[in-house]
Amino acid sequence: GFAAYIGYHVNHPLYTSPSQLQVYACLAAFLTAELGNFSIHLLLRNLRPAGSKIRKIPQPNWNPFSLMFNFVSCPNYTYEILAWLSFTFMTQCLPAGIFTVAGAYQMTVWAMGKHKTYRAEFK
Repeated sequence: GFAAYIGYHVNHPLYTSPSQLQVYACLAAFLTAELGNFSIHLLLRNLRPAGSKIRKIPQPNWNPFSLMFNFVSCPNYTYEILAWLSFTFMTQCLPAGIFTVAGAYQMTVWAMGKHKTYRAEFK
């Protein structure tokens, strides 16, 4: 749905691409946010030893991207939203912005649920 909608707009003959500086700056921001998202997924994967049911509170580690845990419970969602914001600014495409808002809303709902679970489990 959204991919086709975005594709239609950015491939339309009347579409005007942003400046190269804006495209490359937003691409760099997008890649940085995706790297942050990936690093958080690795940190979360390594929280539970293989074969155990032990749950730990996610904490920042040596990775600078993990410092986001000092501010939010689910930094992977924060990085994902930042990546899509970067994509929206990179393309200057309204459908990408709509997708970003819809995704940010859904990830906020998920993050609030996880935060509530963390607070109940780790009193």
